[in-house]
Amino acid sequence: MHNHHHHSGWRDARRFMREEFRRPAGDHEGERGRRHGRFGFGSRRGRVFDHGELRLVVLALIAERPRHGYEIIKAIEDRLAGSYSPSPGVIYPTLTMLEELGHATAEESDGKRQYAATAEGRDYLLANKAAVDAALARMSEINAAHGGGPAPQLVRAMENLKLALRLRLGRGPLSEDQLKSVTETLDAAAVAIERS
Repeated sequence: MHNHHHHSGWRDARRFMREEFRRPAGDHEGERGRRHGRFGFGSRRGRVFDHGELRLVVLALIAERPRHGYEIIKAIEDRLAGSYSPSPGVIYPTLTMLEELGHATAEESDGKRQYAATAEGRDYLLANKAAVDAALARMSEINAAHGGGPAPQLVRAMENLKLALRLRLGRGPLSEDQLKSVTETLDAAAVAIERS
């Protein structure tokens, strides 16, 4: 009997996730949520992420480096200056979905499952780069609004650079010419920033 309840609960969570990904932003927030915009400020039921964005953000985080579920929750919470923390009931079904899509792989580490992006997952991030950038930029804006951090445009540009490097390095080793080109570009950018 206990197993039956466990599995039906899991199915309910999965069904909720599928509906959540399909549901247009704002349609379950109510008037109060809509008044406060899509960030959900001032509304406990407001949405932080638009359709499918949480999946992209989770995938981007495990493309940075392998992470446990709790680390993913913490990373999202930190990037949103504590204004929002996704529940395990949302994160773990998302990770399972990414595994089923072939975008993530998991292995046991210290008794916990550690998730990493696959080559297909990295390709998916590249194909959806605009949506990933938009989600990360909005997270930076929320962070700045709540935490008074650096300008969101600057954070977005920094995240964009880091993500571009990770995705490129994830595709395989650089040739001598590519390595020279990338390092020269980064060095020139560093000098330009320092002089600005």
